[in-house]
Amino acid sequence: MSNDFQRVAQGSDRDFKGRSSLLRLLHIDPWLLLPLLVLCAAGLVVLYSASGESDAMLSAQIRNLLITGAVLLVSAQFRVEFYRGVAPYIFLVTIALLIAVAFFGVGAKGAQRWLSLGVIRFQPSEIMKVAMPLALAWWLAKRPLPPSAKHLLIAFAMVFIPGLLILQQPDLGTSLLVMASGVAVIYMAGLPWRFILAGAVAGIAAIVPVWQFVLQDYQKQRILTLFDPESDRLGAGWNIIQSKTAIGSGGWSGLGWTEGSQAQLKFLPEGHTDFIIAVLAEEFGFLGVLGLFLLYAAILLRGLRITWTARSTFGRLLAGALVITFFFGLVVNLGMVSGVLPVVGVPLPLVSYGGTAMLSVMVSFGILMAIASERSVTRTDQKEYL
Repeated sequence: MSNDFQRVAQGSDRDFKGRSSLLRLLHIDPWLLLPLLVLCAAGLVVLYSASGESDAMLSAQIRNLLITGAVLLVSAQFRVEFYRGVAPYIFLVTIALLIAVAFFGVGAKGAQRWLSLGVIRFQPSEIMKVAMPLALAWWLAKRPLPPSAKHLLIAFAMVFIPGLLILQQPDLGTSLLVMASGVAVIYMAGLPWRFILAGAVAGIAAIVPVWQFVLQDYQKQRILTLFDPESDRLGAGWNIIQSKTAIGSGGWSGLGWTEGSQAQLKFLPEGHTDFIIAVLAEEFGFLGVLGLFLLYAAILLRGLRITWTARSTFGRLLAGALVITFFFGLVVNLGMVSGVLPVVGVPLPLVSYGGTAMLSVMVSFGILMAIASERSVTRTDQKEYL
Protein backbone atom coordinates (compact mmCIF):
# COMPACT_ATOMS: atom_id res chain seq x y z
CA MET A 1 0.00 0.00 0.00
CA SER A 2 2.91 2.31 0.78
CA ASN A 3 4.41 1.64 -2.66
CA ASP A 4 1.08 2.43 -4.32
CA PHE A 5 0.89 5.74 -2.45
CA GLN A 6 4.42 6.63 -3.52
CA ARG A 7 3.64 5.87 -7.19
CA VAL A 8 0.50 8.03 -7.06
CA ALA A 9 2.39 10.86 -5.36
CA GLN A 10 5.22 10.69 -7.91
CA GLY A 11 2.73 10.66 -10.79
CA SER A 12 0.93 13.69 -9.37
CA ASP A 13 4.26 15.49 -8.96
CA ARG A 14 5.18 14.78 -12.59
CA ASP A 15 1.78 16.05 -13.78
CA PHE A 16 2.20 19.24 -11.75
CA LYS A 17 5.70 19.83 -13.11
CA GLY A 18 4.45 19.14 -16.62
CA ARG A 19 1.69 21.73 -16.30
CA SER A 20 4.14 24.23 -14.81
CA SER A 21 6.56 23.65 -17.70
CA LEU A 22 3.75 24.22 -20.21
CA LEU A 23 2.78 27.50 -18.54
CA ARG A 24 6.42 28.64 -18.60
CA LEU A 25 6.70 27.64 -22.25
CA LEU A 26 3.63 29.75 -23.06
CA HIS A 27 4.93 32.63 -20.89
CA ILE A 28 1.81 32.42 -18.72
CA ASP A 29 2.04 33.60 -15.12
CA PRO A 30 -0.35 31.32 -13.16
CA TRP A 31 -0.50 33.65 -10.14
CA LEU A 32 -1.80 36.40 -12.40
CA LEU A 33 -3.91 34.20 -14.65
CA LEU A 34 -5.92 32.55 -11.87
CA PRO A 35 -7.47 35.71 -10.32
CA LEU A 36 -8.07 37.06 -13.83
CA LEU A 37 -10.08 33.96 -14.76
CA VAL A 38 -12.10 34.05 -11.54
CA LEU A 39 -12.77 37.77 -11.97
CA CYS A 40 -13.97 37.31 -15.56
CA ALA A 41 -16.23 34.42 -14.53
CA ALA A 42 -17.71 36.49 -11.70
CA GLY A 43 -18.23 39.34 -14.14
CA LEU A 44 -20.30 37.11 -16.41
CA VAL A 45 -22.54 36.13 -13.50
CA VAL A 46 -23.18 39.76 -12.56
CA LEU A 47 -23.55 40.88 -16.17
CA TYR A 48 -26.30 38.36 -16.84
CA SER A 49 -28.40 39.88 -14.09
CA ALA A 50 -27.42 43.49 -14.85
CA SER A 51 -28.45 43.07 -18.50
CA GLY A 52 -31.93 41.93 -17.53
CA GLU A 53 -31.03 38.27 -18.03
CA SER A 54 -30.10 38.91 -21.66
CA ASP A 55 -28.70 35.80 -23.34
CA ALA A 56 -27.55 37.88 -26.31
CA MET A 57 -25.45 40.23 -24.18
CA LEU A 58 -24.01 37.34 -22.20
CA SER A 59 -23.04 35.55 -25.43
CA ALA A 60 -21.45 38.73 -26.78
CA GLN A 61 -19.42 39.18 -23.59
CA ILE A 62 -18.25 35.55 -23.69
CA ARG A 63 -17.13 36.17 -27.26
CA ASN A 64 -15.29 39.30 -26.11
CA LEU A 65 -13.57 37.32 -23.38
CA LEU A 66 -12.49 34.56 -25.75
CA ILE A 67 -11.09 37.02 -28.29
CA THR A 68 -9.32 39.21 -25.76
CA GLY A 69 -8.08 36.14 -23.88
CA ALA A 70 -6.45 34.95 -27.11
CA VAL A 71 -4.92 38.42 -27.50
CA LEU A 72 -3.53 38.17 -23.96
CA LEU A 73 -1.93 34.84 -24.82
CA VAL A 74 -0.40 36.24 -28.00
CA SER A 75 0.81 39.40 -26.24
CA ALA A 76 2.63 37.28 -23.65
CA GLN A 77 4.70 35.53 -26.34
CA PHE A 78 6.71 38.57 -27.42
CA ARG A 79 9.95 39.49 -25.71
CA VAL A 80 10.26 42.76 -23.83
CA GLU A 81 12.80 43.95 -26.43
CA PHE A 82 10.09 43.64 -29.08
CA TYR A 83 7.79 45.98 -27.16
CA ARG A 84 10.67 48.40 -26.69
CA GLY A 85 11.23 48.46 -30.45
CA VAL A 86 7.61 48.99 -31.51
CA ALA A 87 6.62 51.37 -28.70
CA PRO A 88 7.15 54.70 -30.58
CA TYR A 89 5.35 53.42 -33.68
CA ILE A 90 2.33 52.21 -31.70
CA PHE A 91 2.18 55.60 -30.00
CA LEU A 92 2.32 57.55 -33.28
CA VAL A 93 -0.29 55.33 -34.93
CA THR A 94 -2.61 55.79 -31.95
CA ILE A 95 -2.12 59.57 -32.10
CA ALA A 96 -3.12 59.41 -35.77
CA LEU A 97 -6.22 57.40 -34.85
CA LEU A 98 -7.19 59.98 -32.22
CA ILE A 99 -6.87 62.74 -34.83
CA ALA A 100 -8.97 60.65 -37.22
CA VAL A 101 -11.71 60.44 -34.59
CA ALA A 102 -12.09 64.22 -34.76
CA PHE A 103 -12.81 64.06 -38.51
CA PHE A 104 -14.28 60.63 -39.16
CA GLY A 105 -15.41 59.48 -35.73
CA VAL A 106 -18.75 57.88 -35.00
CA GLY A 107 -20.88 59.63 -32.40
CA ALA A 108 -23.04 58.15 -29.67
CA LYS A 109 -24.74 59.73 -26.64
CA GLY A 110 -23.33 63.17 -27.44
CA ALA A 111 -19.71 62.02 -27.77
CA GLN A 112 -17.56 61.27 -30.83
CA ARG A 113 -15.15 58.62 -29.55
CA TRP A 114 -15.33 55.68 -31.96
CA LEU A 115 -13.90 54.75 -35.35
CA SER A 116 -15.92 52.38 -37.51
CA LEU A 117 -14.32 49.89 -39.89
CA GLY A 118 -17.60 48.44 -41.04
CA VAL A 119 -17.71 45.16 -39.17
CA ILE A 120 -16.12 46.54 -36.00
CA ARG A 121 -16.19 49.77 -34.04
CA PHE A 122 -13.47 50.68 -31.55
CA GLN A 123 -12.20 53.50 -29.33
CA PRO A 124 -8.62 54.66 -30.07
CA SER A 125 -8.57 56.26 -26.62
CA GLU A 126 -8.61 52.78 -25.07
CA ILE A 127 -5.58 51.80 -27.16
CA MET A 128 -3.77 54.85 -25.77
CA LYS A 129 -4.01 53.32 -22.28
CA VAL A 130 -1.36 50.86 -23.48
CA ALA A 131 0.41 53.04 -26.05
CA MET A 132 1.14 55.81 -23.55
CA PRO A 133 3.04 53.66 -20.99
CA LEU A 134 4.89 51.90 -23.83
CA ALA A 135 6.08 55.14 -25.41
CA LEU A 136 7.08 56.87 -22.18
CA ALA A 137 8.90 53.80 -20.86
CA TRP A 138 10.78 53.63 -24.19
CA TRP A 139 11.64 57.35 -24.10
CA LEU A 140 12.82 57.46 -20.50
CA ALA A 141 14.52 54.06 -20.22
CA LYS A 142 17.12 54.80 -22.89
CA ARG A 143 18.33 57.88 -21.05
CA PRO A 144 20.08 58.41 -17.71
CA LEU A 145 17.70 58.54 -14.77
CA PRO A 146 16.48 60.75 -13.23
CA PRO A 147 15.69 62.47 -16.55
CA SER A 148 16.93 65.95 -17.40
CA ALA A 149 14.61 68.95 -17.72
CA LYS A 150 14.73 68.70 -21.53
CA HIS A 151 13.74 65.04 -21.52
CA LEU A 152 11.02 65.71 -18.97
CA LEU A 153 9.56 68.47 -21.15
CA ILE A 154 9.28 66.07 -24.09
CA ALA A 155 7.81 63.38 -21.83
CA PHE A 156 5.11 65.73 -20.55
CA ALA A 157 4.30 66.74 -24.14
CA MET A 158 3.83 63.03 -24.91
CA VAL A 159 1.37 62.89 -22.00
CA PHE A 160 -0.72 65.98 -22.64
CA ILE A 161 -1.06 65.91 -26.44
CA PRO A 162 -3.04 62.63 -26.51
CA GLY A 163 -4.78 63.62 -23.27
CA LEU A 164 -6.13 66.78 -24.86
CA LEU A 165 -7.12 64.91 -28.03
CA ILE A 166 -9.19 62.52 -25.91
CA LEU A 167 -10.64 65.36 -23.83
CA GLN A 168 -12.06 67.10 -26.89
CA GLN A 169 -14.08 64.01 -27.96
CA PRO A 170 -15.24 64.67 -25.13
CA ASP A 171 -14.12 61.90 -22.76
CA LEU A 172 -12.99 63.36 -19.46
CA GLY A 173 -12.63 60.02 -17.65
CA THR A 174 -10.39 58.29 -20.19
CA SER A 175 -8.39 61.49 -20.68
CA LEU A 176 -7.61 61.63 -16.95
CA LEU A 177 -6.70 57.94 -16.87
CA VAL A 178 -4.36 58.22 -19.85
CA MET A 179 -2.61 61.29 -18.47
CA ALA A 180 -2.37 59.70 -15.01
CA SER A 181 -0.67 56.62 -16.47
CA GLY A 182 1.80 58.84 -18.28
CA VAL A 183 2.58 60.90 -15.18
CA ALA A 184 3.04 57.62 -13.26
CA VAL A 185 5.79 56.54 -15.68
CA ILE A 186 7.53 59.90 -15.31
CA TYR A 187 7.27 59.72 -11.52
CA MET A 188 8.78 56.22 -11.42
CA ALA A 189 11.63 57.44 -13.63
CA GLY A 190 12.68 59.78 -10.82
CA LEU A 191 10.70 63.00 -11.22
CA PRO A 192 12.27 65.62 -8.89
CA TRP A 193 10.06 67.01 -6.16
CA ARG A 194 10.39 70.56 -7.50
CA PHE A 195 8.64 69.47 -10.68
CA ILE A 196 5.93 67.73 -8.66
CA LEU A 197 5.28 70.87 -6.66
CA ALA A 198 5.35 73.02 -9.80
CA GLY A 199 2.86 70.68 -11.45
CA ALA A 200 0.56 70.85 -8.41
CA VAL A 201 0.64 74.68 -8.49
CA ALA A 202 0.00 74.70 -12.25
CA GLY A 203 -2.89 72.28 -11.80
CA ILE A 204 -4.53 74.47 -9.18
CA ALA A 205 -4.01 77.55 -11.33
CA ALA A 206 -5.58 75.78 -14.32
CA ILE A 207 -8.84 74.98 -12.53
CA VAL A 208 -10.59 78.23 -13.50
CA PRO A 209 -9.57 78.33 -17.20
CA VAL A 210 -10.32 74.62 -17.61
CA TRP A 211 -13.74 75.14 -16.06
CA GLN A 212 -14.46 78.14 -18.29
CA PHE A 213 -13.03 77.05 -21.63
CA VAL A 214 -12.41 73.28 -21.67
CA LEU A 215 -15.20 71.44 -19.87
CA GLN A 216 -18.50 70.91 -21.64
CA ASP A 217 -21.74 72.04 -19.99
CA TYR A 218 -22.79 68.46 -19.15
CA GLN A 219 -19.38 67.81 -17.55
CA LYS A 220 -19.76 70.90 -15.37
CA GLN A 221 -23.23 69.70 -14.38
CA ARG A 222 -21.86 66.30 -13.36
CA ILE A 223 -19.27 67.94 -11.11
CA LEU A 224 -21.84 70.21 -9.49
CA THR A 225 -24.23 67.28 -9.05
CA LEU A 226 -21.52 65.40 -7.18
CA PHE A 227 -21.88 67.83 -4.27
CA ASP A 228 -25.68 67.92 -4.29
CA PRO A 229 -27.28 65.11 -6.31
CA GLU A 230 -30.67 65.84 -4.72
CA SER A 231 -30.79 69.19 -6.54
CA ASP A 232 -31.61 67.37 -9.78
CA ARG A 233 -33.07 64.04 -8.74
CA LEU A 234 -34.65 63.25 -12.11
CA GLY A 235 -31.78 64.58 -14.21
CA ALA A 236 -28.05 64.68 -13.58
CA GLY A 237 -28.41 63.30 -10.04
CA TRP A 238 -30.46 60.25 -11.05
CA ASN A 239 -27.52 57.90 -11.68
CA ILE A 240 -25.78 58.62 -8.39
CA ILE A 241 -29.00 58.41 -6.35
CA GLN A 242 -30.04 55.09 -7.88
CA SER A 243 -26.52 53.70 -7.54
CA LYS A 244 -26.37 54.57 -3.84
CA THR A 245 -29.83 53.10 -3.35
CA ALA A 246 -28.74 49.83 -4.94
CA ILE A 247 -25.54 49.64 -2.90
CA GLY A 248 -27.33 50.41 0.37
CA SER A 249 -30.15 47.93 -0.18
CA GLY A 250 -27.76 45.00 -0.56
CA GLY A 251 -26.82 44.81 3.12
CA TRP A 252 -24.40 42.07 4.16
CA SER A 253 -25.36 39.25 1.82
CA GLY A 254 -27.54 40.92 -0.83
CA LEU A 255 -31.03 40.33 -2.15
CA GLY A 256 -30.04 37.35 -4.28
CA TRP A 257 -28.92 36.82 -7.86
CA THR A 258 -31.32 38.44 -10.38
CA GLU A 259 -33.45 39.67 -7.45
CA GLY A 260 -32.19 43.26 -7.31
CA SER A 261 -34.94 45.77 -7.98
CA GLN A 262 -32.73 48.60 -9.26
CA ALA A 263 -31.30 46.57 -12.14
CA GLN A 264 -34.29 44.34 -12.90
CA LEU A 265 -36.76 47.23 -12.95
CA LYS A 266 -34.36 49.44 -14.98
CA PHE A 267 -34.04 52.14 -12.33
CA LEU A 268 -30.24 52.00 -12.63
CA PRO A 269 -28.98 53.37 -15.98
CA GLU A 270 -25.94 51.69 -17.53
CA GLY A 271 -26.18 48.88 -15.00
CA HIS A 272 -24.33 46.54 -17.35
CA THR A 273 -21.41 48.95 -17.91
CA ASP A 274 -20.34 51.82 -15.67
CA PHE A 275 -22.61 50.99 -12.70
CA ILE A 276 -22.31 47.22 -12.70
CA ILE A 277 -20.75 47.11 -9.24
CA ALA A 278 -23.95 48.67 -7.86
CA VAL A 279 -25.80 45.64 -9.24
CA LEU A 280 -23.26 43.36 -7.56
CA ALA A 281 -23.64 45.19 -4.25
CA GLU A 282 -27.44 44.98 -4.36
CA GLU A 283 -27.62 41.28 -5.21
CA PHE A 284 -24.55 39.91 -3.35
CA GLY A 285 -24.15 42.52 -0.62
CA PHE A 286 -21.03 43.52 1.26
CA LEU A 287 -19.63 39.99 1.08
CA GLY A 288 -19.88 39.95 -2.71
CA VAL A 289 -18.14 43.31 -3.01
CA LEU A 290 -15.46 42.16 -0.57
CA GLY A 291 -14.82 39.07 -2.68
CA LEU A 292 -14.46 41.27 -5.76
CA PHE A 293 -12.00 43.54 -3.95
CA LEU A 294 -9.90 40.55 -2.92
CA LEU A 295 -9.65 39.45 -6.55
CA TYR A 296 -8.55 42.93 -7.60
CA ALA A 297 -6.05 43.02 -4.73
CA ALA A 298 -4.55 39.68 -5.83
CA ILE A 299 -4.15 41.00 -9.38
CA LEU A 300 -2.59 44.28 -8.24
CA LEU A 301 -0.18 42.62 -5.81
CA ARG A 302 0.99 40.19 -8.47
CA GLY A 303 1.43 43.09 -10.88
CA LEU A 304 3.57 44.93 -8.33
CA ARG A 305 5.62 41.78 -7.80
CA ILE A 306 6.27 41.56 -11.55
CA THR A 307 7.27 45.23 -11.54
CA TRP A 308 9.73 44.66 -8.68
CA THR A 309 11.43 41.67 -10.34
CA ALA A 310 11.49 43.05 -13.90
CA ARG A 311 14.84 42.61 -15.62
CA SER A 312 15.27 46.02 -17.25
CA THR A 313 14.49 49.64 -16.54
CA PHE A 314 12.12 49.63 -19.50
CA GLY A 315 10.32 46.59 -18.10
CA ARG A 316 10.02 48.10 -14.64
CA LEU A 317 8.68 51.42 -15.90
CA LEU A 318 6.25 49.72 -18.28
CA ALA A 319 4.99 47.15 -15.77
CA GLY A 320 4.53 49.75 -13.06
CA ALA A 321 2.61 52.06 -15.39
CA LEU A 322 0.30 49.28 -16.59
CA VAL A 323 -0.49 48.27 -13.01
CA ILE A 324 -1.14 51.87 -12.00
CA THR A 325 -3.40 52.41 -15.02
CA PHE A 326 -5.45 49.36 -14.02
CA PHE A 327 -5.60 50.61 -10.43
CA PHE A 328 -6.67 54.12 -11.45
CA GLY A 329 -9.45 52.73 -13.64
CA LEU A 330 -10.72 50.69 -10.71
CA VAL A 331 -10.57 53.63 -8.28
CA VAL A 332 -12.32 56.04 -10.66
CA ASN A 333 -15.16 53.59 -11.32
CA LEU A 334 -15.66 52.86 -7.62
CA GLY A 335 -15.52 56.53 -6.73
CA MET A 336 -18.00 57.37 -9.49
CA VAL A 337 -20.51 54.70 -8.48
CA SER A 338 -20.32 55.59 -4.78
CA GLY A 339 -20.75 59.32 -5.41
CA VAL A 340 -17.22 60.30 -4.35
CA LEU A 341 -16.17 61.27 -7.90
CA PRO A 342 -18.14 62.74 -10.81
CA VAL A 343 -19.76 60.38 -13.32
CA VAL A 344 -17.18 60.20 -16.13
CA GLY A 345 -18.06 56.99 -17.94
CA VAL A 346 -15.21 54.69 -16.84
CA PRO A 347 -16.12 50.96 -16.85
CA LEU A 348 -15.23 48.49 -14.11
CA PRO A 349 -12.19 46.58 -15.44
CA LEU A 350 -12.98 43.05 -16.72
CA VAL A 351 -16.50 43.11 -15.27
CA SER A 352 -18.38 45.77 -17.24
CA TYR A 353 -19.73 44.91 -20.67
CA GLY A 354 -17.57 46.04 -23.57
CA GLY A 355 -14.94 44.99 -26.07
CA THR A 356 -12.35 47.73 -26.62
CA ALA A 357 -11.89 48.48 -22.91
CA MET A 358 -11.45 44.78 -22.18
CA LEU A 359 -8.98 44.45 -25.05
CA SER A 360 -6.70 47.16 -23.66
CA VAL A 361 -6.75 45.52 -20.22
CA MET A 362 -5.97 42.06 -21.62
CA VAL A 363 -3.11 43.40 -23.75
CA SER A 364 -1.72 45.07 -20.62
CA PHE A 365 -1.76 41.79 -18.69
CA GLY A 366 -0.25 39.95 -21.66
CA ILE A 367 2.64 42.43 -21.62
CA LEU A 368 2.96 41.97 -17.85
CA MET A 369 3.26 38.21 -18.36
CA ALA A 370 5.93 38.82 -21.02
CA ILE A 371 7.86 40.94 -18.51
CA ALA A 372 7.40 38.27 -15.81
CA SER A 373 8.82 35.57 -18.11
CA GLU A 374 12.12 37.45 -18.40
CA ARG A 375 14.92 36.51 -16.03
CA SER A 376 14.45 38.24 -12.67
CA VAL A 377 16.86 40.98 -11.70
CA THR A 378 19.42 40.34 -9.00
CA ARG A 379 19.28 41.99 -5.61
CA THR A 380 22.21 44.24 -6.67
CA ASP A 381 20.26 45.43 -9.72
CA GLN A 382 17.28 46.23 -7.51
CA LYS A 383 19.43 48.30 -5.14
CA GLU A 384 20.89 50.23 -8.08
CA TYR A 385 17.40 50.90 -9.41
CA LEU A 386 16.15 52.11 -6.05
